[in-house]
Amino acid sequence: MKKHMLFAATAMFATSALADVTRHALPNNSTFPISRAVEVTPDTTLIFHSGMVPGPVNAEATKGSREYYGDTETQALNVFKRFEGSFKELGVDFGDVIKMQVFLVGDPAMDGKMDFGGFMKAYTKYFGTKEQPNKPARSAFQIAGLAGGPNMLIEIEMVIAKPE
Repeated sequence: MKKHMLFAATAMFATSALADVTRHALPNNSTFPISRAVEVTPDTTLIFHSGMVPGPVNAEATKGSREYYGDTETQALNVFKRFEGSFKELGVDFGDVIKMQVFLVGDPAMDGKMDFGGFMKAYTKYFGTKEQPNKPARSAFQIAGLAGGPNMLIEIEMVIAKPE
């Protein structure tokens, strides 16, 4: 009886230690760097990371100016760098991201349209690369504005599956 209980406990522990993430590719061999869906096992620890906005890239510039924050690509790179620091503290990395929501403000330099291309230039340095091939499920939205004020063009939220 004790052997059966020990075996059952061992099997249960082994199952929980094998928490897995399955990333479902986009159809038709699409090379767009996102997953169609991401599946995690029930015993996976999920971290819902609050949205991050960019910090200044030129603190000498007038606060809130375009020079202060930069363009969409610069701001996205800034946000991803900020995530790197937070991820280090949480014990995760970009390969553990399973879901991302991106909020883009219309860029005045682009007649009020969001600069999705600028965002993608930054995004593809962190996701779907040879060094970090994992791609999250992702949504991107154009919004009217962010609480951070004028010329802040991006906020990103992420859900992370923390490895055990």
